[in-house]
Amino acid sequence: MNSGPRGKLAVGRVKFFGRHRGEVNSSAFSPDGQRLLTASEDGCVYGWETQSGRLLWRLGGHKGPVRFCRFSPDGRLFASTSCDRTVRLWDAADAKCLQVLKGHQRSVETVSFSHDSKQLASGGWDKRVMLWEVQGSPLQSGQVLRHFVGHRDSVQSSDFAPSSDCLASGSWDKTIHIWKPSTRSVLIQLKGHITWVKSIAFSPDGQQLASAGYSHMVKVWDCNTGKCTETLKSPILCFWQGVLNVAHACAFMPDGKLLVSGAVD
Repeated sequence: MNSGPRGKLAVGRVKFFGRHRGEVNSSAFSPDGQRLLTASEDGCVYGWETQSGRLLWRLGGHKGPVRFCRFSPDGRLFASTSCDRTVRLWDAADAKCLQVLKGHQRSVETVSFSHDSKQLASGGWDKRVMLWEVQGSPLQSGQVLRHFVGHRDSVQSSDFAPSSDCLASGSWDKTIHIWKPSTRSVLIQLKGHITWVKSIAFSPDGQQLASAGYSHMVKVWDCNTGKCTETLKSPILCFWQGVLNVAHACAFMPDGKLLVSGAVD
C-alpha cells in the first residue's frame, strides 16, 4: 500500500456521462473495461460505451431510486438495487431484465457477485444480507439460498472473498461481519470503526480486507485473526488543500500492492 507523499494527478481527456435526470449513486465498469454502468436517483440504470461516452441504454423498471449497480465477474450479468426493495438481474449482452429478486423489506443498498458469478449477495436497510442463486439450474435461478442476520443497522457494503468461501458485509452499526455462506455462521466480527462502514473490499489473495467509513480513516484487517493491521488516516486521508475529507470507498488494485480510497473532496 502506497502511503507516500501525495503527487499531482495526471489528467488527460475527461469524459462526461451527463444524461442522467437525477443524482448518480453508483458506477461500475465491466470486467473488460469496455462499458460503464451508472445507477441514478431518477430510477434508471444507464449503460455507456467507455471510450466514446456513447449512451447504450437507459433502463427503467425500478419503482424508486437506483442505489447500486455491479457487473458479474464473467461479464454476462449485471445487477441493480433500489429503494423499491428489489434487486434486478440483467443480461449484459442485450440489457434485458432476467429476474426481479424480491425478499428485502426495505431499500437495498449493496450487491456483490461470487467470483464464479453463480451467486449474488444483497444487503440493505432491513439489516439483512441475502444470498441468491443467479446462474444455476433454471429451476433454482433467482431463489434465495440463505439469510444472514446479525447486523444491528443498515447493511451498506458487501464483498466476496476471491475463493467465494467467505462473504463480508459492512454496516452502519460500525462493524464488519465475515460470514461462511454455506452455514450462515459468522466467522469473524471486525470492530474498530467509530462511524458507519460504507465500503469494504477483499485483497486479491483474500488474506486482507479494507474498509472505509464516514470518518477520516481506512482500515486494513487480517482476515484470519480479525485484527486491524493498518489504519490509514491524516494527513493522507484527512486533508486535501485544507479541506477535511471523509472516506467513502476503497478498493485494492489487482496485484494487491496498492489500496485506493475515495473521499468527499
